Amino acid sequence: MSSGMLALFAFSPILLAAVLLIGLRWPASRAMPLVYLVTGAIALFVWDMSFNRIIASTLQGLVITLGLLWIIFGAILLLNTLKHSGGITAIRAGFTTISVDRRIQAIIIGWLFGCFIEGASGFGTPAAIAAPLLVAVGFPAMAAVLVGMLVQSTPVSFGAVGTPIVVGINSGLDTATLGAQLAAQGSSWDIFLQQITSSVAITHAIVGTVMPLVMAMMLTRFFGKEKSWKAGLEVLPFAIFAGLAFTLPYVATGVFLGPEFPSLLGGLIGLAIVTTAARFNFLVPKTPWDFADSKDWPSDWMGSIEMKLDEMTARPMSALRAWLPYVLVGLLLVISRVFPQVGAALKSVTIAFANILGEAGINASIEPLYLPGGILVAVVLITFVLHGMRAAELKAAVKESSSVLLSAGFVLLFTVPMVRILINSGINAGDLPSMPIAMARYVADSVGGIYPLLAPTVGALGAFLAGSNTVSNMMFSQFQYGVAHNLGISGAMIVATQAVGAAAGNMVAIHNVVAASATVGLLGREGQTLRKTVWPTLYYVLFTGAIGLIAIYLLGVTDPLVGV
Repeated sequence: MSSGMLALFAFSPILLAAVLLIGLRWPASRAMPLVYLVTGAIALFVWDMSFNRIIASTLQGLVITLGLLWIIFGAILLLNTLKHSGGITAIRAGFTTISVDRRIQAIIIGWLFGCFIEGASGFGTPAAIAAPLLVAVGFPAMAAVLVGMLVQSTPVSFGAVGTPIVVGINSGLDTATLGAQLAAQGSSWDIFLQQITSSVAITHAIVGTVMPLVMAMMLTRFFGKEKSWKAGLEVLPFAIFAGLAFTLPYVATGVFLGPEFPSLLGGLIGLAIVTTAARFNFLVPKTPWDFADSKDWPSDWMGSIEMKLDEMTARPMSALRAWLPYVLVGLLLVISRVFPQVGAALKSVTIAFANILGEAGINASIEPLYLPGGILVAVVLITFVLHGMRAAELKAAVKESSSVLLSAGFVLLFTVPMVRILINSGINAGDLPSMPIAMARYVADSVGGIYPLLAPTVGALGAFLAGSNTVSNMMFSQFQYGVAHNLGISGAMIVATQAVGAAAGNMVAIHNVVAASATVGLLGREGQTLRKTVWPTLYYVLFTGAIGLIAIYLLGVTDPLVGV
């Protein structure tokens, strides 16, 4: 069979997912089971994989899914616990007194608070929290959704305490083979993953520092009385200051501490710096900017849900007490990752499966205490005592979080096993390369050295389809690495641009805009939002691609596996 036909068969599950999800507008809960079955059929009949290896790959995927769902559950449970304890109400109320300038409010609530929530919770949560908060302080519903969607960019690669890297790339790459190759070169998988993490953080910081300015300019252009870009530019000094207040600690954290912390600590540090600066009017324009009177707003700006700051639990609570659970999450994660003895103790509880069904190299494990999910659940229990909650409130938070878990889990039960079949297809009776490698060879031969410019767009496409940076990294990391390997360039850098592009793709992910729109009663008008967010998405992926080209061909960025 020709390389073109092999690549077409390998690409067909991804193409089918695109047709079903975008063309036919099937829900992912219907589309992904069919995509999984088609992937299995191609593996069995075209790649000549054994049925036993396909089932083993599926079981491996299910174990990985359980670990991912454990993180999702912990992140959403903490958020819902704070909702029922009154913590979110206190956090919201604290934002209303900082500035009357809507551009400043958008940057602080949308960008900085949104980045922090992304670091803590991920999975589209920032838009779903920021949008109703912005409506509550006086924003049109559509403007609030737009701001909420724009934050689905820079912090996303390290969202939910690093899940897109820790789970997405770890599960998306053939770590067994790469780990052995790295060991032969005197390196290790941990060092390689940290190189990817550092490259992701640095690239995001370069591209993402201007996002608060983009946010302000789009707000004034589409929702201002004069429909002016200029009104947004007036806040340029403050916007760049706010961008750097997040991205500088974000880069430092990514480079020195690893993938769990950049968005969490960057958002927390940035919030403290910028809210203090805004209270003292540092770099704040002298003339505040506001929307027109609400009676003059077009009807399509308006949502059907009226938001009030006291809509949640009304228990009085100080801002310090409200924020303390999130501070504890950051502290416990840092302690568990920085101090080897603590990490080893948490890792001692491990559920491991080696050579599943006798298939060599198909392994999976879960470390429930060491994974961020375990730390998040521990903080939930501390919060229960700290906030003086009733058992019924915690029960309600668990019930709400479980329902979210069930809806997310059903899709992942098919998506992750599908990805593992693709990755594990390299061992077969036909002596064919794995499906991602077959795609990679064809693309490398067709596109050539300019590929780094296109790599982020592939990542963005995956996030657009799946609504998730993590799933995009799972689907495309091995493919991206394979293209880099065939071109003889840094696989670590190309996988990093994949992760950055996948983060940017969240700005146009239909799942995210639907979730954000639903929180403010704006369902049915998602297309209007997407037509606006497509432009910053294009900026993000093209600029990231240019950075990839410069890093590889001008700066000579490499990794231990180039030429291996």
